[in-house]
Amino acid sequence: MRSSAVPRKRVWLAAACAVGLMCGAGVARAESVLRVAMTAADIPDWTGAPDQGYEGYRFVGFSLYDSLTLWDLSHSDRAAVIKPGLATSWVIDPKDHKTWIFKLRQGVKFTDGCPWNADSAVWNFKRVMDPTSPQYNIRHHAGQSWLITNVASMDKIDDYTIAVHTKIEDSLLPYEVAGYFQISNCAVTKLHNNYTEYAKHPYGTGPYLFDKVVPHERLELVKNPHYWDTNRIPKQDRLVLIPMPDASTRAAALLAGQVDWIEAPSPDTIPRLKAAGMTITAVPYPHNWNYQLRVDRPPFNDIRVRQAANYAINRADIVDLLDGYATAGYGDFIPSQPWYGKPLEYKFDLAKANELLKEAHCLPCKFTVAISTSGSGQMQPLPMNELIKEQLDAAGFQVTLKPIDWNSLIDVFIGGSHKYPQYDAINVSLSSIEPAQGVMKHSMSRYEPPNGWDWGYFVDHEIDKLGEQALSTFDEAKRDALIQELHERDVADAEDIFIVHDLNPRAMSPRVHGFVQAQSWFQDLTPVTVSPQ
Repeated sequence: MRSSAVPRKRVWLAAACAVGLMCGAGVARAESVLRVAMTAADIPDWTGAPDQGYEGYRFVGFSLYDSLTLWDLSHSDRAAVIKPGLATSWVIDPKDHKTWIFKLRQGVKFTDGCPWNADSAVWNFKRVMDPTSPQYNIRHHAGQSWLITNVASMDKIDDYTIAVHTKIEDSLLPYEVAGYFQISNCAVTKLHNNYTEYAKHPYGTGPYLFDKVVPHERLELVKNPHYWDTNRIPKQDRLVLIPMPDASTRAAALLAGQVDWIEAPSPDTIPRLKAAGMTITAVPYPHNWNYQLRVDRPPFNDIRVRQAANYAINRADIVDLLDGYATAGYGDFIPSQPWYGKPLEYKFDLAKANELLKEAHCLPCKFTVAISTSGSGQMQPLPMNELIKEQLDAAGFQVTLKPIDWNSLIDVFIGGSHKYPQYDAINVSLSSIEPAQGVMKHSMSRYEPPNGWDWGYFVDHEIDKLGEQALSTFDEAKRDALIQELHERDVADAEDIFIVHDLNPRAMSPRVHGFVQAQSWFQDLTPVTVSPQ
């Protein structure tokens, strides 16, 4: 690992300059390095289709690449919203509500000098969605196609205008493309579409440049001094991303000065970290830590069983387990979002849970849930799941936990429950930063795998109807009201076992300054500075 320690001579020169002894222009300054310990089990893919869950998007995707739209992550006092990215504006075609017109940002270049334009956008669409194109990449299709599953085609109108044609009317498309990353078409074409070679030096338009990777150990990025958004040119010189799935190891690394920033510190280490002068940040954000249920077979094809499981959860105990770094979850969204509505709240009621299981003739009510040992947004999955098992078993369930690797669990999630008959439920935390991801893509039957996230093949025709109406409604207020109604019905149906929403805690060295924690799964690292040791 590259050390961020400042050589003795350089410290002396800096001090001398400070008192006016020698301030010549030739004196070099120390490189500013931000070292981040991620919860990921390995380095997220860096070629334009991140894996390792949304942590891969947070640290690698949005660092190297941009999308047509981007998330505004500059505020901590309100939920993040989308803003212009590589597109400066977008409108629905008034004559055809299956066509969006995107105006593209001019003057932007990929970091290899290749111009960003409409040809690049269309090329990137075919890279993921067109198996007949030479640049098509099956792994990129698996990692990015779910974002644009409703897109049928993309056409160039002129050098800086594209038309995006959707299979259905999709009022939420500008949200959905916010994580659809654009990679250099020139670089891949020069390499004759060899993505193995491209991985040796990828190119995007993002605020960071790829520098090097040590497999399974670290990914090093450096700031892009020519980034098109001058307000977001990184304040640090180098970003080092280190996979470190064990929470205790992450805390020890921070205390030892081996890293500057850790994701998801375990609650029992937070007092020690605070005592050592570390900064702990946390804000509410849309993150639904739940169990997704297979509903096309027993036991969860019976709504009474699903509701019993929700009433059996003592969310206050789970919040206590996390030392207060979570909030009780009663739905897919959080109350500050415009789509929350007034869903039924499954307050802890052990007697009611037991009675519902008796009515359903499911005692003991056995099911198997796939969980992970770590991973993006999974919080503290092992102790949390052990506590949840105790609570559910106390109500009359008999739960079997099956821990698997995080990326393997993502494969289970993407593949759908029909491919994995050994599981009745999965514990994959979901981002609910926008409506399509938040509720629609895992509750509408049109989004059954491989078209979306309806892992358990849940079907409710009223939810389908409300969802189709929302997708066809381009008046924002009317659309939001429909999504509220959909969310309320989804919760009443107990599609999931709703448990908690994360407060997204992370711990940082006192040397780290300038971070603004957004109410989002994603975060902006560019304002962060790191003072010398």
